[in-house]
Amino acid sequence: MFSEKKDKQPQVLERNIIGKNTSIIGDVISEGDFRIDGKVEGTIKTTGRVVIGKTGSINGKVACNNADIEGKFSGELIVNSLLTLKATAIISGDVIISKLSVEPGAEFNASCSMKGSVKELKSEQTKKERTA
Repeated sequence: MFSEKKDKQPQVLERNIIGKNTSIIGDVISEGDFRIDGKVEGTIKTTGRVVIGKTGSINGKVACNNADIEGKFSGELIVNSLLTLKATAIISGDVIISKLSVEPGAEFNASCSMKGSVKELKSEQTKKERTA
């Protein structure tokens, strides 16, 4: 009879943009999405999406839910869901992902592990250590 009405407002995520002529050195932690058209040296940790534009580059560590890369990345990349590499992407380093999409022309010079296989490898190592 009496119902409690709650205002349901859509959740608005922050959108962070690092512009073409911008360089950042350091660590960034956020819950929002990132678009990088400039240069970043350091760590980006977010629960959102990271987009590296054609002119963008990251040298360091990135941990995110999704990533779309058109520019350059060097370092450690951890993507909880989907990593999409566009034709202009240049990737090097270590990559841990759940899903991968690569367009023809992308340069992918990285060691890559799928999230499930990482867990399997750790459990196999633990079993070997117990028996040793």
